[in-house]
Amino acid sequence: MKKPKIVVTKRIPEQALELLKENGDLFIWDHEEEPIPQEILMEEIRDAAGLFTNVGDRIDKELLDEAPNLKVISTMAVGFDNIDMKESARRGIPVGHTPGILTETTADLTFALLMATARRVVEGSDYVHQGRWKSWGPMLLTGQDIFGATIGIIGMGRIGEGVARRAAGFSMNILYHNRRRRPDIEESLNASYCSLKELLKKSDFVVLLAPGSSETHSMIGKEEFQLMKPNSVFINTSRGTNVNETALYEALKNKEIWGAGLDVFEAEPVSQEHPLLTLPNVTVLPHIGSASVATRTKMALITAENLIAVLSGKEMPFKVKVN
Repeated sequence: MKKPKIVVTKRIPEQALELLKENGDLFIWDHEEEPIPQEILMEEIRDAAGLFTNVGDRIDKELLDEAPNLKVISTMAVGFDNIDMKESARRGIPVGHTPGILTETTADLTFALLMATARRVVEGSDYVHQGRWKSWGPMLLTGQDIFGATIGIIGMGRIGEGVARRAAGFSMNILYHNRRRRPDIEESLNASYCSLKELLKKSDFVVLLAPGSSETHSMIGKEEFQLMKPNSVFINTSRGTNVNETALYEALKNKEIWGAGLDVFEAEPVSQEHPLLTLPNVTVLPHIGSASVATRTKMALITAENLIAVLSGKEMPFKVKVN
C-alpha cells in the first residue's frame, strides 16, 4: 500500500523525521537558512495528504486551492496566525499545533532578552570585541536595574505566567493586563491586574506576550509608547504584527522610551535596512524564543504525531480550537 505524501517545509530533528518516514512518503525542504519558495510549496502540495509547516510559511486560500488531497495541517508552533483557519475549516482540514511545550523555554528567552537589553549585554560584548575598551569608566555602558523594578506583562497566558515567576525571583513588582483576570496568579505571585493604560504608565519593563490576531494587530503604537516612562524597556517575544514598528522606532529615536528587546518582527526575516536595526538601544534576535534543543525536538515530535494521527484515522492530540 502506497504511503501518503507529507510535505515538510523545513529541516527538523531526526527523531521526528524518522517518525514521519515510517508513516509517509516525504518531500523535505532541507535548507536551514532559506524558507521554502511559495511556488515550490504550491507545486509539492498538489498531491500531498499532510503538511508539516512552521511560522515562516504562508498557508492561505491560494495555497489550499492547489491541495485537493490535503487531509491535515500540523504546525511546529503554538501560534497559527500564518494559517487561514476559516479556509481550512471550510475544507474540513484539521490544524494541529504545540501548546504548552515551549512555555518555559520561551519564558527563559524573554527574561534573558529583558536582562540583556536592560544591562546592554550585546553592546558591551561588541565594545570589547571592537577593541574600544581602554579603561574603566563610572558611567560606561550604564543600564537599568532589574531587581525590585516594576514589570508589566501584557498577555498572562502560559508564557506570561512563566515570565511572572521569573520576575518574582527578582523581587519585581508584577503588573499584568489580560483578556480575563487571573486570581491564581494574583495570589501566588502577588501580581496586580490593571488596565493597559495604567500598566504602560507604571512599568519599568513592558513585556508583550499577547497572541497574534486581528484584535491584537498594532495594539502597541504611538499612543501606547507615549504613555511609557522615559527609562522604560519594551520587550516583544509575541508577534511582530502586534507592534507598530514605525511608532517604536520613533519612540526609541526620540528617547520617549529607553530601550527595546525584540525577538519578532512584522516581516521575517527582518531586512538589514530596517530602521530599528540602526539604533544602538535595540537588542534583536532572530525569532528564537523556543530554540533549545530539547524543546524544538519535543515540538517537532508533537507536530509529527498530530499529523500522523489524522492520516491514521485517529483523533489529533493537539488540535487548534478556534472560537
